[in-house]
Amino acid sequence: MMNTKQEKMEAFGRLLDIMDDLREKCPWDQKQTFETLRHLTLEETYELSDALLSEDLQEIKKELGDVLLHLVFYSKIGSEKESFDIADVINSLNEKLIFRHPHIYGDAVAEDEETVKQNWEKLKLKEGNKSILSGVPKSLPALIKAYRIQDKVKGIGFEFDTAEDAWQKVEEELSEFHAETENDKKEKELGDVFFSLINYARISGLNPDSALERTNIKFISRFQKMENLARDKNLVLADLSLEKMDELWEEAKTFEV
Repeated sequence: MMNTKQEKMEAFGRLLDIMDDLREKCPWDQKQTFETLRHLTLEETYELSDALLSEDLQEIKKELGDVLLHLVFYSKIGSEKESFDIADVINSLNEKLIFRHPHIYGDAVAEDEETVKQNWEKLKLKEGNKSILSGVPKSLPALIKAYRIQDKVKGIGFEFDTAEDAWQKVEEELSEFHAETENDKKEKELGDVFFSLINYARISGLNPDSALERTNIKFISRFQKMENLARDKNLVLADLSLEKMDELWEEAKTFEV
């Protein structure tokens, strides 16, 4: 059975009370600032990302709690500075959601996801953003940043018509990469290859970040199995030839489901 709205409100109120207690009585919590919490928040966000990829519902619940704690913590610090509190944060969010969904709370019509996204970007400009891309965080990992940049400019129609057109761009960039001989310029061309490949994946309905992370996980699992196989055979992996390591790699693949 899911909790009632009243039970959800009570749980949130209890969290706020606990945060007040910790800030008043716990030496560690008392010392935290926006700056000291920042790297911890990033860590918790990546842990949530891991849980989401594994589709572990109990772990997702746990990590969501950790992220929520940080949101409440920042709001508590904001209230101590007499700048904002959790109610201000939520009310600001509420107003933004209402403003950016005129097809729900106004007279606008949006019958598909793409129209909603286009309206969203146009409304952000009305809020004072000088550029469609101003909302892309500078510190985003490069792959995710490229995806977000492309997704945002798509909102105003700056987009290839088809995935096939986007793939032609990939081939064009690959050709330029192979033709370049100077390292500095070759690195620039490699960046163009990555950017165009991410664009092709996005237009094709694929998430390049999730795809790469799943490959990372698969590689780690397979390599660790290869290490175990070498250990079982009394072999030192670093002493083996590439040919022998390839044999162990292929053997490790046979254990995958």
